[in-house]
Order: sequence, then C-alpha cells, then structure tokens
Amino acid sequence: MEELLIVAGAHILAVASPGPDLALVLKNALSGNKKVGIYTALGIALGILVHVLYSVVGLALVISQSIVLFNIIKLVGAGYLIWIGVKSLMSSKGPVTASTQVTTKSISTKEAIKQGFLTNVLNPKATLFFLSLYTQVISPNTSASLKLLYGAEMVTATFIWFTLVAIFMTRKPVQAVYEKIKHRIDQAFGVALIALGLKVALDNK
Repeated sequence: MEELLIVAGAHILAVASPGPDLALVLKNALSGNKKVGIYTALGIALGILVHVLYSVVGLALVISQSIVLFNIIKLVGAGYLIWIGVKSLMSSKGPVTASTQVTTKSISTKEAIKQGFLTNVLNPKATLFFLSLYTQVISPNTSASLKLLYGAEMVTATFIWFTLVAIFMTRKPVQAVYEKIKHRIDQAFGVALIALGLKVALDNK
C-alpha cells in the first residue's frame, strides 16, 4: 500500500504538470467540444498503458540506454508536436464565420484518440519518468501482476484527470470567453505546441 501511494502521488504530480498532454487537451477541448476533449484524454491514457507495458517487461531500460533509439523517439515526438502546432496556427487564420467554426469543430473521435496517444507515447520525458518509476521507486521484488496494477491505476488516473480538464474547459462560461478571442487562443496553443516540440528536440538532458 505504501508503494502504491508513492507511485500514485508521483504520477499525479507528473500528469498535472504543464506539458504536451495538457496543452493538447486544452486545445482540443476548446476548439472542439467536450467529447473531443474526453477522447483526447482516452488517447493519452492509452499512451500511458504503452509506457507501463514496456516498463514491466524491461524495454524502458533498453530504450534509455540506446542513444540512437531514444533520439529517434525524441525527434519523432518533437516533430509531431510541431506539426500539430503548425496545424493549429493554420486553422486560426481567417475571419470567424459559420463555415470556419464547423471546420475547427470537425475533428473526429478517432483523430482525437490518435493525437492524444501519439503525443503521450512519443514524449521522451514520459519514457524517462516510467523508467525511473519502475527501477528506482518500485521494488525489484514487486510482482509483475502488482506492477500492472500500479499501471492500471496510473492509466485510470490519467484518464480521469484529463477528462475533468476537458469538462471544465467546455463549460459555457469558459466557451463564451473562448469564442470572443478564439483565433488568438488557437494561435497561442499553436505557438506553445511548436515551442514544446523544439524544447523536446533540443533538450540534451
């Protein structure tokens, strides 16, 4: 129980901290709707599941020790964040009309899940976090089934946290403010995602 509480606490702090996952949920929830935001949260949770599975079987250590493999993941992840950021900037151009509103709200649930999944699973910081968690915090004597249980808790907590974020951001008062400055917010998220992508690509730590 003590180990579970430590794992859960460390994970909540990591999930709640600003980063690519939070930026994506905020962007999709605001520019889309509650459903899009929740499906983005589901994609992120599925990404967490991937990290858990390869950590349990020991692949996280292999990835962290292989400079080439880790850099490939880092650069692909950075490129994906920059690509989403550029798309956000492009969609923010032009006057606000009924047609442009339909376009910005037409993201499918499948696309929302894909964006959330790829943003999380390609985040090298997440790889290092789970490596540290499963090698430094969780005891080597902990059974694989218990490690998977910890993982299930983290997947569930991730989904609940980002779902709550999506629900809050799609409340009517928040949406009313968003509609007034929509393009500027879209541009801000685009710039933020590009900046995060560049930070990931250039980070040598």
